[in-house]
Amino acid sequence: MKKSSVAYLVGALVIVVGGVWYATHGASGQQAGAPSKNGPQGPTTVSVVAPTRRDVAVVLQANGTVTPVSTVDLHPQTTSTIAKVHIKEGQFVKSGELMFTLDDRSQRANLQKAQAQVARDRATLADAERQYQRSMELLAQKFVAQGAVDTLKSQVDSARALLDADIAAARAVGVDASYTTIRAPMTGRVGAINVYPGSLVQLETSLATVTQLDPINVAFTLPESALGALLEAKQRGAVPVKVVPGNSDKEVRGVLSFIDNTVDPVAGVIRVKAQFDNKNASLWPGQYVNAELTSHVLKDATVIPQNAIISNTRGTFVYAVDGDQSAKVVNIRRLHSFGDLAAVSGLSGGEQIIVDGKQNLRPGGKVRIAGADKPADTAKQKG
Repeated sequence: MKKSSVAYLVGALVIVVGGVWYATHGASGQQAGAPSKNGPQGPTTVSVVAPTRRDVAVVLQANGTVTPVSTVDLHPQTTSTIAKVHIKEGQFVKSGELMFTLDDRSQRANLQKAQAQVARDRATLADAERQYQRSMELLAQKFVAQGAVDTLKSQVDSARALLDADIAAARAVGVDASYTTIRAPMTGRVGAINVYPGSLVQLETSLATVTQLDPINVAFTLPESALGALLEAKQRGAVPVKVVPGNSDKEVRGVLSFIDNTVDPVAGVIRVKAQFDNKNASLWPGQYVNAELTSHVLKDATVIPQNAIISNTRGTFVYAVDGDQSAKVVNIRRLHSFGDLAAVSGLSGGEQIIVDGKQNLRPGGKVRIAGADKPADTAKQKG
């Protein structure tokens, strides 16, 4: 027991001595070999680009919907039955082409009655005028009194007024009779036909629809920030617009035709329309398309890569390399983005804009430009 106790004591002493040695020698050796976390950091390696100057077309893109210029839902203007359907579903019709004929027997009879009434009134008026003329001759010979002549004159005026009233009534009956033939109100394509010969139709009955396909509109929305440039471009002349149907790669070109008079305050967009010739029916109502138009051109704009731009609560800025090889903040304003590039303001054009490595930078931090310390011969070989 005594020997084992001594052994335990010796072992514990060895452990304590070893720990003290490690604390005084090993830890100090590690600190001597590694850089201090609290010491000054070296420069951050970055890559830079120089801004370029070029004319930048401000291209606006949006998703649009093809909408017809006009669509008419045909309804009868009288209660009757369908006598004949002259067109087929999906048929193209011209303006004024006969589409439906209603049973017109009652209307034709009423029209004949009204025309007969007009003929009777004409005869009555002619007889009254003849009597009045004879009375004027007799009055000149003093065979009749002036009162009799005045009475006949009143009869002539009354007969003429009655004739005018019946002529107007006959015209009204003629208008009613015209409702029995329904013609195409415009050139377009017929939709589904909802009635057949013998169908009873009333004022609320939908017969068919006619949709104008040429020309045709595309409706879409643009951000309200583009409103000023759009209005200026519209005043200068026609604004070209091109659309590409979602299931095709063929472009269809038209012009901007409408800018709404209000901005949607909820979405912050303005509704616009463009009109297109559509003789080959490449655009179809309800179809989704990708619309694109150029509102204006930024002349001699400063262009930098978009990944060099930083936006946060302090604003929009880039890091540039200062004369003492440190990072400085340059505030900018993004004018237009296109692809991987952006046109901006706030730069003179001679800066070295930091693109890669900016995530580790702080204002005033030292930087080292990647590749700047390579030997000249190595650079030549790579070139």
